[in-house]
Amino acid sequence: MIGKIAIGKSFGGCVRYVVNKKDAEILYGDGIRLNNTSLIVRDFDLQRKMNPELSKAVAHISLSWSEVDRDKLRNENMLAMAMEYLKLINIKNTQLLIVRHNDNHHPHLHIIYNRVDNNGKTISDQFQFKKNAAACKEITIKHGLFMAKDRDKVNRKALKGSDKIRYLLFDQIKSAQKSSRNWESFGNKLSSAGIEMVFKYKNGSNEIQGVSFKSGEYTFKGSEIDRSLSYGKLNAFFQDTSVQQDFTKINIPEREFSESSPGKKTFSESSKLTEILEILFAPTFSPLHAEPEPRKKKKKGTGYDEEQSQGRGR
Repeated sequence: MIGKIAIGKSFGGCVRYVVNKKDAEILYGDGIRLNNTSLIVRDFDLQRKMNPELSKAVAHISLSWSEVDRDKLRNENMLAMAMEYLKLINIKNTQLLIVRHNDNHHPHLHIIYNRVDNNGKTISDQFQFKKNAAACKEITIKHGLFMAKDRDKVNRKALKGSDKIRYLLFDQIKSAQKSSRNWESFGNKLSSAGIEMVFKYKNGSNEIQGVSFKSGEYTFKGSEIDRSLSYGKLNAFFQDTSVQQDFTKINIPEREFSESSPGKKTFSESSKLTEILEILFAPTFSPLHAEPEPRKKKKKGTGYDEEQSQGRGR
């Protein structure tokens, strides 16, 4: 099972797309009248007025299953899994509409819920990507549904919109990663492919917290494309690659012994070995991650640096 979440402003456009689709079947509604599309939209909009400051009150989720599982996906089974999914991502106490579509070879349904809950409070959309992925995996395993082993088996030609771009980015980024030895060469290869790399920094510092990839109008966090493309995973990969390349460049010198002191290394050999060890065990430095210089400690009870205080006493 795969989930896709979108946040928007218009209940009208979203509801009409979901409900008026050919062969659409309304499976469930809560807090709304299901007589016709206009009443559904009106009821959603009435509740959103309880929290007028929230401009994007429309949450739209599509849940899709593999064609392999079609025999297991009667309406009641799909609805039960949809309700289980909403519980896992903590969506409750709000208006809800669940509709099944039958126009695609992949069985799927649509969920629309109001981000203004029944008490007028905002339902947060923080960490929804992680919650969505975890919920889909848990339900897939629990119900014995088909799970693709890797992205290489996904039918790229059947993908559309943002899903198509996401998989295209995955292929291009992975290709650039394999042929890159550091962040700089990685960025250059992506730029040549028309992909922009955007770093997220911790407030008030040069510390990098994450990386996103932009192609045209689409921007995805690395972890949204694939877990292996998060900043932490990519940084670890380039550090390992850098260490391996430094090691292969080192030529171990032949032993040189002094005639006057058999069995002892000469000064020349010792210097070379010291230089090798310094190269091997020197900390890797990334120009993209500059740590601020540590502040000098202050003496307790004074407002001066220790160095300033000593200067005054001279």
